[in-house]
Amino acid sequence: MSVAAQRQAEGGFIASLNGKYHRAALGVYIFIVLAHWAEHLVQAYQIWGLGWARPKAKGVLGFYFPWLVTSEWMHYGYAAIMLIGLFLLRPGFTGRAKTWWTIALAIQFWHHIEHLFLLLQVQFGFLLPGTTVPTSFLQLAFPRVELHLFYNSVVFLPMLVAMYFHLRPNEAEQDAAACTCAGYDGKRRALALG
Repeated sequence: MSVAAQRQAEGGFIASLNGKYHRAALGVYIFIVLAHWAEHLVQAYQIWGLGWARPKAKGVLGFYFPWLVTSEWMHYGYAAIMLIGLFLLRPGFTGRAKTWWTIALAIQFWHHIEHLFLLLQVQFGFLLPGTTVPTSFLQLAFPRVELHLFYNSVVFLPMLVAMYFHLRPNEAEQDAAACTCAGYDGKRRALALG
């Protein structure tokens, strides 16, 4: 029995999440990620496609609920959800997929730090010298909309690569898998071969 299959058999929330519920959890997580991406893409279209001024370009939800776009709590909350999701779902990945998922996790950790810094500025009422609004570290060099499109891209692309390898594992990765995302689990495959 593989180590991953043994952990799943031992039970627990994380084991179940990365075993029998991994496919469903990934589906929910990817839906949240894509919905967030859609918001950023609509905002970008509003700015560059429709020529709207940046303060008026608020995405879909922000168009109806403008306070969402200006709420650092909302932005930090999403960054934290992304980080937690990447962390919680990581044990379900093996081999190449786990490497790429870990890259996304590391980049999202930094993205989360940037949002935490923005939130702290709002909560404690301080600004960086020479700024008039809460500003993240890299926002000192890049406009916020472009920077967040970049961040979301560099987190999402390794996630896509991870998902590709996760759904198309090689034999060793199949044997180490505790989930059924690729259509079978490593434990059942090992028993069939054994």
